[in-house]
Amino acid sequence: MTKIAVPFLDLKAQFATLRKEILSALEHVCANAAFILGEEVREFEKEFAAYCGAKYCVALNSGTSALHLALAAVGVGPGDEVITTPNTFVATAEAITYLGARPVFVDIDPGTANLDPRLLEPALSPRTKAVLPVHLYGRPADMDPILDFAAQHGLAVIEDACQAHGARYKGKRAGSLGRVATFSFYPSKNLGAYGEGGALTTQDEQIASLAQSLRDHGQTRRYHHERVGYNYRMDGFQGAVLRVKLKRLDAWNARRRAIADLYQKRLAGAKLDMLRDDPQNESAYHLFAVYVDNRDAVRAALQARGVETAVHYPLPLHLQPAFAGLGYPRGSFPHAERACERVLSLPLFPELADEQVEYAAETLADALDNR
Repeated sequence: MTKIAVPFLDLKAQFATLRKEILSALEHVCANAAFILGEEVREFEKEFAAYCGAKYCVALNSGTSALHLALAAVGVGPGDEVITTPNTFVATAEAITYLGARPVFVDIDPGTANLDPRLLEPALSPRTKAVLPVHLYGRPADMDPILDFAAQHGLAVIEDACQAHGARYKGKRAGSLGRVATFSFYPSKNLGAYGEGGALTTQDEQIASLAQSLRDHGQTRRYHHERVGYNYRMDGFQGAVLRVKLKRLDAWNARRRAIADLYQKRLAGAKLDMLRDDPQNESAYHLFAVYVDNRDAVRAALQARGVETAVHYPLPLHLQPAFAGLGYPRGSFPHAERACERVLSLPLFPELADEQVEYAAETLADALDNR
């Protein structure tokens, strides 16, 4: 087999196709000196809200800030509990602790790597304020039972859609399902800025208004501060870049799904496990994760043959030193722990050629056979 270079991600390739339009958009921001918030950000908010099927979008400086403000906007505070998954990026749980609340973890469904709704009831307590499901790797969480559980117990549902730009759950976009949803526009995301960026979406005017105030030092009008807020404003440059990219998101996601389909076909029968897709839903395929034994050795074998990979994520949150105080010992969430020990993310970005995908799949299958 002839060696082929397969990068895990190549943002330069995407920029090459957008260069003129991006530079023109940035020049427009400079010409108007609209560097913080401004016209480009306002227009992006309108366009992204419409794209998600939400009434409101509040643009922010990161997905972490979006999580923080979403939790604050639904009233999470000191002593409250928020049920979420330990199989996610640290920001999901970090944002809960920013408000003096406690993350309460439940295990995942090993077939989807998302929070298992059947485990919500045992995690409920009088202090539970919200449920925070994550659409991990762009695959929608099982929202109907989560929403039913929340409605039954008077809880807010906040979607962590930071990896799920454009995903659909039973025909509805991620970002329109819970009371609030949060997005990250970190450069590697399906819809990525050229720096940090984030947003929350909601159907609730009061939540949107509060988030708009909190992102800008608690102002309701200039130099009038009704509450203590934060400096969470989006840069004008990021709004401009995201407007250019949003027009292409559906096409990029379609290419991601085609790549994922090719991986699934080429890896059928290989000595690994793959996640399950619900035919009613549409994953955004931010990542294509597989599960293998002796993961680090497999990664090394792939790297030696030119295939770059990544691990999302090597240690579940309940075993991170930062959350040791929550008191969850190893073995608390066996499905999440096993997933983190075996997970391997394969190259997946819209500019990836079929030849590279097939080579990566063939190389992985061969490495597993010869392990």
